[in-house]
Amino acid sequence: MEILIKASQFILSLSLLIVLHELGHFIPAKLFKTRVEKFYLFFDYKFSLFKKKVGETVYGIGWIPLGGYVKIAGMIDESMDTEQMQKPAQPWEFRSKPAWQRLIIMLGGVIVNFILGILIYICLMWAYGEKYLPNDSLKDGVWVQDQLGKDLGLETGDKILTIDGQKIEKFGELPLGFINGHNYTIERNGTVLEKEIPTDFISKLVDRGKDAGAFISYRQPFVIAQVPEDSPNSKSGLQKKDIVTSINGTPITYFDQAQIELDKNKGQEINITVKRNNQNVTLPVKVTEEAKLGVGIAGLSLPDLERLGYYTLAERSYSFGEAIPAGTNKAWTTLTNYIKQMKKILNPSTGAYKGLGGFISIGSIFPSEFSWETFWNITAFLSIMLGFMNLLPIPALDGGHVVFTLWEMITGKKPGDKFLEYAQITGFILLIALLLFANGNDIFRLFK
Repeated sequence: MEILIKASQFILSLSLLIVLHELGHFIPAKLFKTRVEKFYLFFDYKFSLFKKKVGETVYGIGWIPLGGYVKIAGMIDESMDTEQMQKPAQPWEFRSKPAWQRLIIMLGGVIVNFILGILIYICLMWAYGEKYLPNDSLKDGVWVQDQLGKDLGLETGDKILTIDGQKIEKFGELPLGFINGHNYTIERNGTVLEKEIPTDFISKLVDRGKDAGAFISYRQPFVIAQVPEDSPNSKSGLQKKDIVTSINGTPITYFDQAQIELDKNKGQEINITVKRNNQNVTLPVKVTEEAKLGVGIAGLSLPDLERLGYYTLAERSYSFGEAIPAGTNKAWTTLTNYIKQMKKILNPSTGAYKGLGGFISIGSIFPSEFSWETFWNITAFLSIMLGFMNLLPIPALDGGHVVFTLWEMITGKKPGDKFLEYAQITGFILLIALLLFANGNDIFRLFK
């Protein structure tokens, strides 16, 4: 059921983005009286799931869910209809239109993607506002949970100030900041330190797997989730929801502090103090040789941590007027972050190429429980990503056609049909190779 929910959200989002992207080509083509022969959601190699001709255009749904297309008369595109190009140019064909009109037709799809992403973010800001954990709220610093965070140069208790010179306002921005960044500053025991992000940081992040958890987090209190019957402290009086506040006389605020004290008292019988219903209760417990109490540990949500006084969440609502710049800024930040990630992927020394994913990766970012807020957030991100990817100057993508059209407008020389045909084939091969690599990564990670 979880896979079905994720897959349905992915298909719905992808279908919406494809249809609107292709409308971005279709509408200006029709405005400039250019014949559009096909308008397809998904590819229809050999047969279609559905098709209907309305006027001069066949509208349909293909069976290969790898994208979609509009087939514009007189244009060398993914259909590779070269027979049409061997006939004399007709007034309704793409190749007969002025260069500026062809440029608008080709840019229409990516323009729609960028505008859609901005509009969705504006509406999300207006409808839901923002609620987040301010980075400044972590008065006692971050929790470094595994070796990756230590390899990064972090220690539990560090206060992360900036990444690449930019102050980090939201704690949730930190992981992506480290992925995209090159250097950062921290405050450790009152001293400000500058550190470099290791070149192979992303490679190590990918190698640890998606189920490894966060490499840094906000610090959590030591909260008892359960006391199993076979626990050495099953008769100690410990109860579910107890919060450990002292171990052997040493005050404890966070779980990582508790672990340090337990390590000091392996195999010993000691007293601990817990907070229970706003009262302090002192209990005798036994620490195992593995420095454990034999209890389950609860991870609290941010709202629960706020209620208990550990952190203060920031919440902001927006009027529609305020949502316009806020949503636009979020769309711009999303685009610039994605460009930074692409630069990392193109640098082999970072190992970021190992994190490149295909349809499984994209589908997996959708949650297992449906939420309109999350769905539209992901759709806005994918829309901006799709716009940027299509703008890359690769033949077979919109960006490739844009480059050839701009060359014609600047030099006055139009590329020949044979050149465009070979460029389209080359671009198509590059895209297939990229598709195979990205989805191969997904399969490799799945079995790994």
